[in-house]
Amino acid sequence: METPQRQLLLDLKPEQPPTLNNFVTGSNGELLRRLRNLCETHSFDALYIWGPPGSGKSHLLAAAAACAGAQRPVKYLQGAQVGDELSPAAGSLLVVDDVQQLGPEAQIALFRAFNAARFLGLALLLAGDEPPLRLALREDLRTRIGQTLIYEIQSLSDEEKAAALWRHAIERGMLMDAGVVHYLLRHGRRDLPSLMAMLNHLDRASLEQKRPPTLPLLRELMQTSLDLEKE
Repeated sequence: METPQRQLLLDLKPEQPPTLNNFVTGSNGELLRRLRNLCETHSFDALYIWGPPGSGKSHLLAAAAACAGAQRPVKYLQGAQVGDELSPAAGSLLVVDDVQQLGPEAQIALFRAFNAARFLGLALLLAGDEPPLRLALREDLRTRIGQTLIYEIQSLSDEEKAAALWRHAIERGMLMDAGVVHYLLRHGRRDLPSLMAMLNHLDRASLEQKRPPTLPLLRELMQTSLDLEKE
């Protein structure tokens, strides 16, 4: 059981919810503009976003759903949560993450939502881990997804990741060694969420152990946190 002091330290700096503003844009500027437009309109639209795990798909979908929620009804589901009926409200935004996890009945439900979308003024925002042609879904649904506006999330360069990590550290009030970020990029996992998680882990350890967030402390943590090291 955690001590009250340890729990207090862990709760000092809660994580920020995903927004379109705190997504590290890189080469994804056009996609961000489309998502902001999706938040502000009430008409039919259909976007499909794809990329590997850790690329930021779920961040963008959650951020767009939160942004649009102030303007229109929103239904936000994981693919595995979709049942045999969706019934989206007219003028609403339907968001489905991980469409590759849709079951047979859920695939029919989403196909029906596509067919009703223009009539209802429904907008669809979908995401998966593969381009439409490679999705293991029924052919008619895969064809519908392939007719949407499709965006592959573009990976960040190491320079963009480094800038994002430094900004995150500054926001958390961390005074780091200059070598911490470079070491993370060389020895940590390649996706930004994992790198951010390791930086947060370093910050918490620094507070708990009353040690500065230095490179030696990072090395110690990475030796005992193998799940956060590069695969």
